[in-house]
Amino acid sequence: MSSFWEYANPRKFMQTTDWLLPVVAWSAVVVTATGLIWGFFFTPDDFRQGSTVKIIFLHVPSALMAINAWIMMLVASLVWVVRRHHVSALAAKAAAPVGLIMTMIALFTGAVWGQPMWGTWWAWDPRLTSFLILFLLYLGYIALWAAIEDPDTGADLTAVLCLVGTVFALLSRYAAFFWSQGLHQGASLSLQSGTRVDWAYKAPLYVSMAGFALIFVALVLAGTRTEIRNRRMKALVARERMA
Repeated sequence: MSSFWEYANPRKFMQTTDWLLPVVAWSAVVVTATGLIWGFFFTPDDFRQGSTVKIIFLHVPSALMAINAWIMMLVASLVWVVRRHHVSALAAKAAAPVGLIMTMIALFTGAVWGQPMWGTWWAWDPRLTSFLILFLLYLGYIALWAAIEDPDTGADLTAVLCLVGTVFALLSRYAAFFWSQGLHQGASLSLQSGTRVDWAYKAPLYVSMAGFALIFVALVLAGTRTEIRNRRMKALVARERMA
């Protein structure tokens, strides 16, 4: 564990991500392109939904990462609260805009997919409603960071908000199990017995999910590096003013 916490040191983090970030970024490009091209151009139309079902290759990965991004922010925030490691707080801050974009993609693609299937762009379904609240919490989280000048205070308050928002992140993931009523279908991928998605769709979907996960990691690493540089720059400016 001692070697793991070494990466909480900003200098060690920057040295490691100097070579790690390009690897993750290029892997994200290749894997995501493979999954989306495979899914959109080399899978058959569904016998019920036709070609509309292919939006699953965007919708499911983005929705999954929107939820997991918030969980990652929660873990990083708790590390900050317990260990006071600045890199963890900055990583949580960097993950928020990525999670917000993933949530926007999931909401948009869900509406595009839902309109021909349900006959409406939006319904106050438990999962959709909790996902919309998660979107608003992302906005609030980003706004709270921007409104507080002291970074440590901002990290403390956003950690509290992150804890509260986790309830809606989990509801977005498991609402279909809590409420049987609702337009939204059950989980497309499940460990339960029975085939929910044919392998013709499942294989490229897994590739797309891996690609979106790599995109998230690459953007968070890049964002955290930017936050570290910004904090160093502010510290240098403050020293010059004091001198």
